[in-house]
Amino acid sequence: MALRKLFGTDGVRGKANQYPVTAEIALKLGMAAGSLFSKNEKRRGKVVIGKDTRLSGYMLESALVAGFTAVGMDVVKLGPLPTPAVAMLTRSMRADLGVVISASHNPYEDNGIKFFGPDGYKLSDEVEASIEEKIFADTDLLAVPSCDIGQVKQMDDAVGRYIEYVKNTFPRGKRLDGLKVVLDCANGASYRVAPTVLSELGAELVTIAVNPDGRNINKDCGAVHTDQMCAKVVEVGADIGIALDGDADRLIVCDEKGQVIDGDQIIALVSREWKKSGILQGEGVVTTVMSNLGLERYLKGQGLKHIRTTVGDRYVVEKMRSDNYNLGGEQSGHLILGAHSTTGDGLVAALQVCAVVTREKRKTSEVMHLFEPVPQLLKNVRLSDRTLATAALNSDTMKIAIDKTERALGDNGRLLIRASGTEPLIRIMLEGEDLNQIKQMADDLANILVSEVKALGGE
Repeated sequence: MALRKLFGTDGVRGKANQYPVTAEIALKLGMAAGSLFSKNEKRRGKVVIGKDTRLSGYMLESALVAGFTAVGMDVVKLGPLPTPAVAMLTRSMRADLGVVISASHNPYEDNGIKFFGPDGYKLSDEVEASIEEKIFADTDLLAVPSCDIGQVKQMDDAVGRYIEYVKNTFPRGKRLDGLKVVLDCANGASYRVAPTVLSELGAELVTIAVNPDGRNINKDCGAVHTDQMCAKVVEVGADIGIALDGDADRLIVCDEKGQVIDGDQIIALVSREWKKSGILQGEGVVTTVMSNLGLERYLKGQGLKHIRTTVGDRYVVEKMRSDNYNLGGEQSGHLILGAHSTTGDGLVAALQVCAVVTREKRKTSEVMHLFEPVPQLLKNVRLSDRTLATAALNSDTMKIAIDKTERALGDNGRLLIRASGTEPLIRIMLEGEDLNQIKQMADDLANILVSEVKALGGE
């Protein structure tokens, strides 16, 4: 398979109006993807398009629509809607393709384009490579005759369909009466659906970041900027805080004390509940290499397997599908609840948490603290050149240092060291019982890396 030029781990992403996130590339993406997914001779192909609240979403949407219709696909525009809603509606509407225009948790200046196949799952690397191949060929050859140009319509009830879908994942007949919730929608795609779902289920809501203006998405709010949510929970005496990111595929929670609860603790809770109820498949959970060692120990204590993948929710999903697991996720709050969704869904995950808190009638801090996280340290070492950084990481001196560190940690810690796929960075992650010890280990490894780069002629 040829080296991919446009697609990263989650679609095409970058600064809006700069290559590759331009109207021109979006047009070609529409034509290339549309030509691949409209092969049914008995009917016209159909694509659904959703977006978050970024200013640039309208520009990219128009370009994609032009590309899809130019190759004969009919387009259904969903408007601002969470990423998991688009995945769900792609399946529900029997569409050939689903598209989300979003850069997730990134600032408004960024944007991206990601695709879902007719089954609601993200496209494979091989399919994305095929799309790229068509883009860098002559897309003009893909255009259909004038009489076959696709049609476009706006779907008026997309929000309502997703609201009912999400509510149906909540235990039947149960409500959230008496639960006071601070809800942070990141001024993003969930600003309408999330408050409606929680209020209709009976929660007492205090909302923040529900007034998008095209430029304030994720700005000091949402799942990656939780200070505002945590402070508001304490201020108003709420039982729980729920923070979604810009496209609502990520969830971070805080307890009544304003203490952040990450994706690892949420996975622990859901795994326990699903095991008890018989929902959990495969007697295990899939996470990435970044999940805390404390979660691994907790799952082992519950008699569950813990399978790790490389970083990226798409790799978690791929492993879940290939080995028949239905629960997985990332420490960052991407939670894939396979019993309900084909991709990360922050709102569905939030309802799982709220259901337990309400049922047990205990404080969120008591319900959610299922294991003690092992101290974890992340350190990025920026070097002068990607090639030299990778060479330094693979040097004999570095291998010896890594082996020495791993032996010192033993079974009480973990080292992960890897080169960034896009920047001249080496990322070091260390876990261990002694925070001072792992800080020193990280510094020592970083110094050796820098020395090795200098020895190779770098700076």
